[in-house]
Amino acid sequence: MTAIAPPAQRGSDFSTLVKAVRSAGLFERRLASYGIRGALTLGAYAATCLAIVWVGNSWYQLINAVVFGLVWGQLAFLGHDAGHQAIFARRRLNDALGRMLGNVLVGLSYGWWVDTHNRHHANPNHEERDPDVGDGVLAFTAAQAAKRTGRISGFVARRQAWLFFPLLALEGINLHVDSVVAVTSGEYRNARGGSRRFEAGALILHAVLYVTFLLLVMSPEKALAFAAVHQAVWGIYMGCTFAPNHKGMPTIAPGEELDFLRRQVLTSRNVRGGLLTDFALGGLNYQIEHHLFPSMPRGSLRHAQPLVRAHCEALGVPYCEASLIGSYRAALTHLSVMGAPLRGNRLESA
Repeated sequence: MTAIAPPAQRGSDFSTLVKAVRSAGLFERRLASYGIRGALTLGAYAATCLAIVWVGNSWYQLINAVVFGLVWGQLAFLGHDAGHQAIFARRRLNDALGRMLGNVLVGLSYGWWVDTHNRHHANPNHEERDPDVGDGVLAFTAAQAAKRTGRISGFVARRQAWLFFPLLALEGINLHVDSVVAVTSGEYRNARGGSRRFEAGALILHAVLYVTFLLLVMSPEKALAFAAVHQAVWGIYMGCTFAPNHKGMPTIAPGEELDFLRRQVLTSRNVRGGLLTDFALGGLNYQIEHHLFPSMPRGSLRHAQPLVRAHCEALGVPYCEASLIGSYRAALTHLSVMGAPLRGNRLESA
């Protein structure tokens, strides 16, 4: 997509919306809701572990691997909310829960993820400042695509729309590797003192428990297959949750400045749906509301949506919504467009 033109109107647009949302009580903590959600999610985690023990040394464990990947996704959503300080009123409690869910149960560095995710929230779809559209395996901008001159990188960029979902199968492993690198190198804001030592120890504990548990229940080859399927499902689930939110939306070019409301709304996309969509996407289908109010409890986002939509309509600010399939289509179309010049160059040189 093209970059965003700076708006003419700024000022108190966001503060007016904040007052309306606060008056509706949507910033209040929802401890009962999170308590039920947390108990059900941890119960599903424990039940899946019991099912793994019950099935034993059988290839039917691959079914459990799929279920476990989906449960990990729900755990990650809770960790996401804790990272945004959306569950408890006290930061220490949110961080303690986030480290337990992330580092111990999922094997993901909570401190590294919070630092990276907060930088994304501060500058969504900014070509230089958003780590989620940084230069990596996929080319999200024309400038990134132009750099894909290597044999492998060019192959991926030309076909990245087709390769997107297969590559997500590696995202789970990538998150583990990035977590280890971040903790060992200390290259994130909160990676010092006791928190860094705890995160490193918790990641080691997670790896030991994970490997030991699988090897005690099943043979090495089945344990390896279980881990491969489990990590692939978790990676695909996480990728399918985050892909609809910003991919294919306008980007902010270096030097462009937008006020907070427009920076968040114009670069984000909501996904239409009901309670099942809310559950499956962890509330991130209300991406616009989430970006405007990151610490808002998940259950309040759908109540904030009518207020935000009406406010945007009154200001003449585009408010983007799409179906789940439509959001994937937009993301894949964007990836295809970014890779098109490389496909054209390939044909010209043939």
